[in-house]
Amino acid sequence: MAEEDPGLWLSRSWTTRGRRPGEPEDAYDFVDRATFEAHEKAGGFFEWAEFLGNLYGSPIPEPGPGRDVLLEIDLQGARQVRSRRPDATLILLLPPSLEAQEARLRARGDDESAIERRLRTGSEEERSGRAIADAVVVNHDVTQATAEVAGIVEGHRRIALGRDATVGGTGGDAPAGGAGDSSYPNPQPQRPEGP
Repeated sequence: MAEEDPGLWLSRSWTTRGRRPGEPEDAYDFVDRATFEAHEKAGGFFEWAEFLGNLYGSPIPEPGPGRDVLLEIDLQGARQVRSRRPDATLILLLPPSLEAQEARLRARGDDESAIERRLRTGSEEERSGRAIADAVVVNHDVTQATAEVAGIVEGHRRIALGRDATVGGTGGDAPAGGAGDSSYPNPQPQRPEGP
């Protein structure tokens, strides 16, 4: 999506997770735990979280002028973003079904214990995610989900035109995060009290 929209800047996350077979080298910045923790202690992450035993984090964004930041983050990260940037647009991406999610996890090479843990946390994450998301996209396929997310981002940009021409009206640096039946906007967005 970011390749097709010059107004978007995709943040590449760091992770301590090992690279999966066939996963592109640039899917993440793959680092060891000590490197990650040192970067976190130095204040180098906009958001970070531990998930299923691995650390994930979005470095402090440097998008350049007039560009919106796109973060691919989990629910813990979304809460941190909402706390730090209440003007951020949060988009929750959901699988079309539990069966589809399980098949996708298997296809990407996750081990059995990781798949079980991920599926167990899914329903609670969906409930909590819906509570803070500005929009929800069900990811039936990548093309459809990307088009829906692009439409949501463009809609928020149009709304922000009265204040600014960027998502969130912040001069081009408001994160549009996703944690993909599209219910845009989310019928009951709520703000959490903190991360």
